[in-house]
Amino acid sequence: MQTFKIVMKFLFAAIFILAGFNHFRIPDFYLRIMPPYLPWPSALQLTAGVFEVVLGVMLLVPRFEKLAAWGLIAMLLAFFSVHIHMIVHHDQYEVRLSLLWVRLLLQFVLIAWAWWFTKAGEQYVKFRG
Repeated sequence: MQTFKIVMKFLFAAIFILAGFNHFRIPDFYLRIMPPYLPWPSALQLTAGVFEVVLGVMLLVPRFEKLAAWGLIAMLLAFFSVHIHMIVHHDQYEVRLSLLWVRLLLQFVLIAWAWWFTKAGEQYVKFRG
């Protein structure tokens, strides 16, 4: 089980590190999906990219694993506004509505995945009767 969790942690970190770098590689994509009611769209999308990279790297450092996992959860919760905005205004995007719903539901999977790493290093005591 420990090996599986390590592999899943590296995969999870890689997802966020690569997604974070994508904010700098193709910023227009992220700017197009930014809800218009959020201020400073360019700064927000760049900040999101920085946090995705930093938190993804931190997740791989045992000392910071729990903090990074909680940071990723907070970030994923903040992204709900973007996903809901895209669903409500799906006619403004070139993505099928069904895919937008899948993406929204995927947020719950990602949050659960990150939450798994908030339990990193905890020792579970077995009671013997």
